Amino acid sequence: MNAIPIVALDVSSTAEALAIVGRLGDSSRFYKVGSELFTAAGPDVVRAIRELGHEVFLDLKLHDIPNTVRGAARSASRLGASLLTVHASGGVEMMHAAVEGAGEGCGILAVTILTSFDAAGVAAAWGREGELSVETEVERLAGLAAEAGVHGIVCSGLEAARVRSLFGERLSPLVPGIRFAEGEVHDQARVVTPGGAVRAGARYLVLGRAVTGAADPAAAMERVRREISGA
Repeated sequence: MNAIPIVALDVSSTAEALAIVGRLGDSSRFYKVGSELFTAAGPDVVRAIRELGHEVFLDLKLHDIPNTVRGAARSASRLGASLLTVHASGGVEMMHAAVEGAGEGCGILAVTILTSFDAAGVAAAWGREGELSVETEVERLAGLAAEAGVHGIVCSGLEAARVRSLFGERLSPLVPGIRFAEGEVHDQARVVTPGGAVRAGARYLVLGRAVTGAADPAAAMERVRREISGA
């Protein structure tokens, strides 16, 4: 199955988001609405993108008590989101509640370790002394996600191959932090190219400034698709 590219609408208004969608035209059919845009524009921006015939990845990284997450996932599914994120560190019961709330129409993705983190950052945040392996922590959280029955996980391209080898088709990896070979990493610590992510087993790729910051976003998307096909 071919990997699916998703363009991140990391802006703060519906007008800015729809301007990006308009510039990309038919070159992109799937968009990410994250916390910044959803907080500023609310559910209406999701409806606007859906009305244009596109799919929406609602990247809210929910982390709350199971009943609250169940209700939020139900609302996201009713809104028309195709994918929704929760934090794997919320535990099996919480992730399973999200799956129940979302139903068949919306896939739940469990976030493992944010791509802005390196090993030292994870160790400091989680109060872990000594050596810490990001890959080992991703594997552990992926195991909880598989137990909860989620659709997939969010991890960097550096861990996607290991997740695929351990869980096969049980978990679909979504890989953010995608950059072209010559691109800047910005605030990401663990990044890969589109081709590298696909070779590692990514099912979904999230592209931000590599596409939206390009002089010609549609041409940048065409390059992404070529790299995906070539991989």
